[in-house]
Amino acid sequence: MTPSARVQAAIDILDLVIAEAVRGGAPADRVIVEWFRTRRFAGSGDRRAVRELVFRAIRACGPVPASGRAAMLRLVADDPALGALFDGGPHAPAPIVADEAVADAGVAPAWLEQALAESGIKGEHALALLGRAPLDIRVNTLKADPATLALPVPAEAVFGEALPEALRLPAGTSVESWDAFADGLIEVQDAGSQWVGHVAAAQPGETIVDLCAGAGGKTLALAAAMGNRGRLIACDASRDRLARLAPRAARAGAIVETRLLDGGREIAGLQDLAAAVDAVLVDAPCSGTGTWRRNPEARWRLNPGELAKLTQLQARLIDIAAGLVKPGGRLVYVTCSLLDAEGAAQIESFLARAGEGWRAQPIVPTMLSTHGTVLGETRGKGLRLAPLRDRTDGFFVAVAQRLW
Repeated sequence: MTPSARVQAAIDILDLVIAEAVRGGAPADRVIVEWFRTRRFAGSGDRRAVRELVFRAIRACGPVPASGRAAMLRLVADDPALGALFDGGPHAPAPIVADEAVADAGVAPAWLEQALAESGIKGEHALALLGRAPLDIRVNTLKADPATLALPVPAEAVFGEALPEALRLPAGTSVESWDAFADGLIEVQDAGSQWVGHVAAAQPGETIVDLCAGAGGKTLALAAAMGNRGRLIACDASRDRLARLAPRAARAGAIVETRLLDGGREIAGLQDLAAAVDAVLVDAPCSGTGTWRRNPEARWRLNPGELAKLTQLQARLIDIAAGLVKPGGRLVYVTCSLLDAEGAAQIESFLARAGEGWRAQPIVPTMLSTHGTVLGETRGKGLRLAPLRDRTDGFFVAVAQRLW
């Protein structure tokens, strides 16, 4: 493909990405894969170059662009050299004309950018949400020792001795081709995700429920923390998501029970666990604002109505989880969102509903030995990680203890 043809290909893909985002369809990664599946003429270099253009354009646009061309013209505004490739040649974009629509720059749609600002995420902290995410792995301590595990490339201990199994690798490392991955010695997992799971303080012998387990990233970390001793129950209302956990658990050597719940009737599937669980992890469905570095088009999928539905679901899941916790046990609430409506406000609302039988449990900050700053910042009754400050995905985590 010529450079001009690559630009046109990116425009065509962006049209599809925008349409899928607006209707809540396939993510950009999948759109790109499907587009190239029927275009065998494109080599690996073409695919890399087009993918790079697509994601650069997505990150450059705040509100949803009117079209793929408008999104690419946003890039031209920042990189005039690209404009020369709009030359009207074979398989090339038509020449740029005066007064063409150019997508607006920004961090997100205006309402969402304002909500982030009201939640303390603005300026350089907001811009950092559109950076490039690092590649982190978790050493599976059921099978390997972080101190002695040999990897094909050097890795950085993200949190030093505070969480030695959290390692960072150079971007683009083909981890999934390693024997260590195939043998279950390591898992790909953002360091922030590992740390908020660590906050659950899972202990051998406990009974723990991962209420929104999905494909089980945090479930496997809980199993490792428990040393496969105790009872770990992974639940989800999605059969497809939960089905992906079984092969991962087998590879990791993790002992996990799975439970498929009926969405909207979850309590019926959990009655035998009422007031009997040491800890419940609620890694709730959320807006994903803390993960935009990995899925930048996700900010085009969200609208105020969808956010309202998510916050209602989160509150319901917290209440379900609370009914499972035994006296003295704990509820660990996590979202990969930076919005207070999904974080600090949710746990405050729960504590108000729950009354004197519950209290917030302090989370002790962890020192990052790599650059000497304290991990996370207090947000309401919990702690929040943010990409710029903590070099992780964005998360909110809070722990509530049942007193009686």
